[in-house]
Amino acid sequence: MSIVMQYVDRLHEILDKNADQRTTSWFMMSSPFPTLFICLSYVYVVKVLGPKLMENRKPFQLKNTLVVYNLFQVMFSAWLFYEMVHACWWYYFSKFTEFMDTIFFVLRKKNDHVSTLHVIHHGCMPMSVWFGVKFTPGGHSTFFGLLNTFVHIVMYTYYMLAAMGPKLQPYLWWKKYLTVFQMIQFVAVMIHAFQLLFIDCNYPKAFVWWIGLHATMFFFLFNEFYQQCYQQKRKPVTNGVRKDHQECHQSNGVTTNNRANGNSSGRRDAADYYVKGDSLAASELNLRKSYTTTE
Repeated sequence: MSIVMQYVDRLHEILDKNADQRTTSWFMMSSPFPTLFICLSYVYVVKVLGPKLMENRKPFQLKNTLVVYNLFQVMFSAWLFYEMVHACWWYYFSKFTEFMDTIFFVLRKKNDHVSTLHVIHHGCMPMSVWFGVKFTPGGHSTFFGLLNTFVHIVMYTYYMLAAMGPKLQPYLWWKKYLTVFQMIQFVAVMIHAFQLLFIDCNYPKAFVWWIGLHATMFFFLFNEFYQQCYQQKRKPVTNGVRKDHQECHQSNGVTTNNRANGNSSGRRDAADYYVKGDSLAASELNLRKSYTTTE
């Protein structure tokens, strides 16, 4: 045990030596281990403990809760966008509040939406932002957070409206363009990050690659989602039933692909996905098949 503690102390010495002293005293910034523990606990809860506890329980009906939660995320993201210069720690904190995206899936027994990619993305983001706040707060590092919070304003507005029920469905025609907006975000982040490979700005190259490659990965994942959901050619129709339908969902950069039968659009309406849950899906769309993921 003493050997382990020696390694921990040595790690803290290295971190403190290279850290930005302005953020060292901030809550949870002195050590990476509290953040790491929370992230690992999140993965355990949403992949193991949560589904086990909900196994023999009825799904929670969380319509009002989802509306309030998404309204909070809209307001929180708007404040972060406005105050980004002074709010880099709060951006880090917002990565924890976004864990609720997955918790709500678990409480509603929508475990097929808790994809591996979804959990990896949400589970890794707090640690990624922790290093940014610890070593490079402000300046060049704030761009992706600034842009991401603006995207979240739009994204959580969509989720909030979808959670209000089918009556708002006609006004949610712009879901397709939300995906395009997110891809534009990733292109902007890539350009902003990788420019420092050619311009000397005294900014750590490790962070340049980390931010740039992170944006690159999610650009291709979102592009694959867009192709599957909006541009893939439709298969022939036999006896009024399309042979290959796809159900495309998106939640905080997460996309899932499910098989569907008997739906001409191949996609479940947003209001059905966020509000009606299994009842409407089972009776009208029969959407409960195997899935693949591409956030």
